[in-house]
Amino acid sequence: MATTTTLKPSALTSFIASSTPSSPSSQSKPQYPSHLHALALNVLHNLQHQHDWRALTIHTVSASPTSTLPLTRPLISGIPPRRVYTHPDMQLQLIKAGLREDDVDPERIYIVPSVLREKWTLKTFSEVFAGVPTPWEERTRESGEDGKRKWEGDEVKRVLLATVDEDSTVVYYVVHDGIVKPRQN
Repeated sequence: MATTTTLKPSALTSFIASSTPSSPSSQSKPQYPSHLHALALNVLHNLQHQHDWRALTIHTVSASPTSTLPLTRPLISGIPPRRVYTHPDMQLQLIKAGLREDDVDPERIYIVPSVLREKWTLKTFSEVFAGVPTPWEERTRESGEDGKRKWEGDEVKRVLLATVDEDSTVVYYVVHDGIVKPRQN
């Protein structure tokens, strides 16, 4: 007599199954394919459990204060355990003040889930950046005060491009909307 063993689903599979609506209402129905929602959940799970991010949220509508349009793909935002990027002018101010980058609180970052075989164009990046606030707009939204810093000037929007491979490895790249002054090492 043969016995069969039932394997328990992985933590990621259980997370995606419990977070994906089986019959979404017309209000919560995403405007993008369901595989993009599952991809966003995969990246969110990776950020939360492998990289200790907090306050993670999946966005389906633009987070920019100048637009409330639905996004063409889900975005994730969250707060990393330490800063992901430091503006070159801020880096100079920190050195002058005798501070290290670890002395400054991390800021909310927007993450774009993608797969390795996905082809990106300037148009698709432009669509993504249209739904993302500038760093000072995000600081203003979160604190309720003017988040613009005198030394930063007009900050460029930035996102983390989370690229998922077929073996579920996730690699993160910082992508800016435009040209950014290089960092000083």
